[in-house]
Amino acid sequence: MVLTDLHTTAYGESGSRVLFLHGLFGQGRNWTQIAKALADRPGKEHRVTLVDLPDHGRSAWLEEFDLLAVADRVAGLVTAEDPVALVGHSLGGKVAMALALRHPDLVERLCVVDISPVDYAHLSEFSGYIEAMRGLDLDSLTQRADAEAALAEEVPNPVVRSFLLQNLRREGNDDWRWQPNLEGLRRSLPKIKSWPAEALGEARYDGPVLWIGGETSSYITDEYAPAMDALFPHNRRVTIKGAGHWVHSEKPEVFLEVLRRFVG
Repeated sequence: MVLTDLHTTAYGESGSRVLFLHGLFGQGRNWTQIAKALADRPGKEHRVTLVDLPDHGRSAWLEEFDLLAVADRVAGLVTAEDPVALVGHSLGGKVAMALALRHPDLVERLCVVDISPVDYAHLSEFSGYIEAMRGLDLDSLTQRADAEAALAEEVPNPVVRSFLLQNLRREGNDDWRWQPNLEGLRRSLPKIKSWPAEALGEARYDGPVLWIGGETSSYITDEYAPAMDALFPHNRRVTIKGAGHWVHSEKPEVFLEVLRRFVG
């Protein structure tokens, strides 16, 4: 087993394991409501683990966010004797796919949320979010509403803006800081938007795989289907109407029902 020092939060004491990985700028607690719903369902309880990926939440910062190294680190949370249903959104979905390919004995089934195993050219919005967050004058803030107003022009979508601001922490009376490693993530964006096909070689995962995508998102398309099918031959795809990239936040009830059917 690979050793790991990732910060985790657990829910539930019985049932099979479900492990959640968040996306870029997220943290494990983004999955809290869904985790509680899975852990507390009478007769179909699960033991749920929420993970803060490196450079996010309360986990350690890295010099560089390397997808395969992070996948191996997350693998240290799991044993082959107690495999997990692995759920990953966006960046967390890429980590989850890499983990399943490198450590298939640890993953009983895999749910990938709105991401594909491909190189992406269109991550400019995430680069813009990093620059907007780094450009915020934290010393001038007196309350969270100041940050909300300051980001409004660069991040006009209120859902995305609220999501990003979950990463803003206040220590003491006037000491504000961003929890993620913004500079490190900025440097790592080329790797984050890529897919390490060469390093993974001929690996494939033969367990059951569910892709959940948002109807208005461009991260899962027919163009990417050959790559999905080659690496994960036993997959099916569900598209949630009216949802964009943050599917589980935008349509939580529909997402939960789809996920419940998959994990059992």
